Amino acid sequence: MDKDRVDGAAKNVGGKIKEGVGKLVGDTKLETEGKADQVSGKVQNSVGGVKDALREKK
Repeated sequence: MDKDRVDGAAKNVGGKIKEGVGKLVGDTKLETEGKADQVSGKVQNSVGGVKDALREKK
């Protein structure tokens, strides 16, 4: 498993937590940052998946 997949998954989970806290306290900036972190984490996870697929083909 590629490091990007692990880091991306962690960033995605962290973003979900940040978004939840933002909603809970009514902080729209924190909520938006959480959503952005989730998107970034999903992209990073996808990049790791592509890297893994390329390694498997060798």
